[in-house]
Amino acid sequence: MARRVRRALKRVPVWAWRVLMHAVKKSEHARFNVDPVTGVDYHHDIDFVGDGIHAHRLDVISPPFSPAAGLHPVYVYFHGGGWTSGDKAALTKYCASQAAGGIVVVNVNYRKAPRFHMRHVLEDANAALEWVARNIRRYGGDPQRLVLGGDSAGGQISALLTASGLHAELAEHYALRPAVAQRTIKGLVQHCSIVDFSVFFDRGFVLSLNFVRMLLPGGRRGRHGRAAALREASRFISPIEWLDARFPPVFLTTSERDYFYGANLNFIDRLRRHQVPTRTLIYGWENANTEHTWQQDYRFPESQEVYRQLQDFVHDVAG
Repeated sequence: MARRVRRALKRVPVWAWRVLMHAVKKSEHARFNVDPVTGVDYHHDIDFVGDGIHAHRLDVISPPFSPAAGLHPVYVYFHGGGWTSGDKAALTKYCASQAAGGIVVVNVNYRKAPRFHMRHVLEDANAALEWVARNIRRYGGDPQRLVLGGDSAGGQISALLTASGLHAELAEHYALRPAVAQRTIKGLVQHCSIVDFSVFFDRGFVLSLNFVRMLLPGGRRGRHGRAAALREASRFISPIEWLDARFPPVFLTTSERDYFYGANLNFIDRLRRHQVPTRTLIYGWENANTEHTWQQDYRFPESQEVYRQLQDFVHDVAG
């Protein structure tokens, strides 16, 4: 049955995705955050830009502050939602679970498509890193030991932001001045991430090409209407195109039930060809709890295994 549903979901348009995400938003927040994690400190809705809008708010969730404990590694997380939806609130328990393991976690919102495109999203992600660099010590975090991460579209944001610090061409394309030195980014976490945009052009892929168009300047009305031009333009939003040996170590989780399973396998292959230290947690189709972004749901044993390995990864790469 699940496989038949997958086949029926070919080429979902942007508007249908937005309607679906809006419908599940409230129940998603409640389901993912049941039985809140205690023993950590919550600092909600910090305005990291100073303009008062919800898209420019972040949460810091941290181990209880103690000067004697020293500074903890910092995990900066970007939620998913197909760039058009989602909110940091759904990831509160996920982030708190990492904080309970001795990590300061920064849970970030950002402006969304289709009103905004990739330049605005990266501006927001970069501004969040600038805030972290200036302020995270007061929450017990070490700004010299950062790990970036995200799920789905959030994974793409964190990976592309990492790449922009390594490639001047990419940073210049977005008029971006990286907010932190690349040496401070010790690792990258990817959960079911949209890291290879070539899959959007595969016959029968689940999401329509309008997801690609909406991230580019001009959107559907721009100069990228034809598939060949769109494929070329997508290079600037596809992290795999900028992957090289300078990337920090990566921890990637996916499953055969993930819409972006193929994209994730391509990314792993490219990482290993460039000899980037890579850890993976990949589940087969028989693991029914591993639908796209299952990592958010603490109830699943598969999710708890992600959390255990994630904490090991952060502490190993960031100290």
